[in-house]
Amino acid sequence: MAGEAKGKIMTAKEAIRKFVNNGDHLIIGNYTVGSCAELVYEVIRQQKKGFTLYSQSGIFDVEVLVGAGCVDRLITTYVIRAGGKKGGSAVERALKGGTLEIEDYTNFDYNARLVAGMHGLSFIQVLEGVMATDLFRKRSFMGEDKFRVIQCPYTGKNLLTVPAANPDVCIVHVQRADKEGNAQYWGALGSVAAAALASKRIIVSCEEIVEHDIIQSSPHLTILPAYRVDAVVEVPWGAHPTEVLGHYNLDFFMYGLFMMADSTADGLKAWMDEWIYGCENRTAYMDRYIQRFGSGVLDSIRAKAFYSAPANYGSAFTTRWDREGRERNMGMTMEELEKTLKERGKLYE
Repeated sequence: MAGEAKGKIMTAKEAIRKFVNNGDHLIIGNYTVGSCAELVYEVIRQQKKGFTLYSQSGIFDVEVLVGAGCVDRLITTYVIRAGGKKGGSAVERALKGGTLEIEDYTNFDYNARLVAGMHGLSFIQVLEGVMATDLFRKRSFMGEDKFRVIQCPYTGKNLLTVPAANPDVCIVHVQRADKEGNAQYWGALGSVAAAALASKRIIVSCEEIVEHDIIQSSPHLTILPAYRVDAVVEVPWGAHPTEVLGHYNLDFFMYGLFMMADSTADGLKAWMDEWIYGCENRTAYMDRYIQRFGSGVLDSIRAKAFYSAPANYGSAFTTRWDREGRERNMGMTMEELEKTLKERGKLYE
């Protein structure tokens, strides 16, 4: 159950401690072009363990979670591999070492599971083409539940299905939110909204917390309503080294340093010691970055403004009741309306 508006604003440390438990089914809500980096780092700092991790795009966030020993099982569509043929990845090393199990889906099938979960379904039909691939034939910890073939009750034909996904908690980074938890995101959406809305608990980090009037002025950007969100964490540069549309681009320099480190277990450990364990929060992380490399790279990747045209959401009024509490068409207060209906025998109590 999402928390009340009062008290939703937290630090990353507070939110992860309160809403992420050992053994949870944890989903990274962001997709490919960005990540909820600071929330991921805080999970690692608190040494949370035993996750079944969902991620549509296994980029550096999955790598550090697996490298830190937080993940027992992974459900994904792909993972990165550093260093070419002679390189490797934390996921690859964990699979070879027998400390990680993995289930691999297509992007479509992964999204379908979340859409089913978001809508309260227990399963959903997917395209049959995957049955000709190893994605269908090879199964890990999900066994027969990875895919099931059922008979359509209407046509009698066989249908390929996947089970709904309802993770325990979603961590996701967006451009902005208000203090109540209304979260706005724009850019490559992927599974971002479905990942969060299919989950039981939602932790939102954002570049900035804004007034509700700003949220209300652009409702088409709201992907998560306040009543579903449990925690709001304001954390500028919270996706670095990945990008946030309208704020900053991918930091190729920092990402390159990570990729070189990730090619070996020792290299990744050293990188995490410096940039995750060695920084108590995002402020300390950014301070260390500037001390080590200066602010030039950060200045160069800041987004240049490119605004969309405003949409006109205007109407004659936004509620049927005026400021005096009278219904606009009949000119009555609620009490007067109920009295009239009662006199006419039309009031059903």
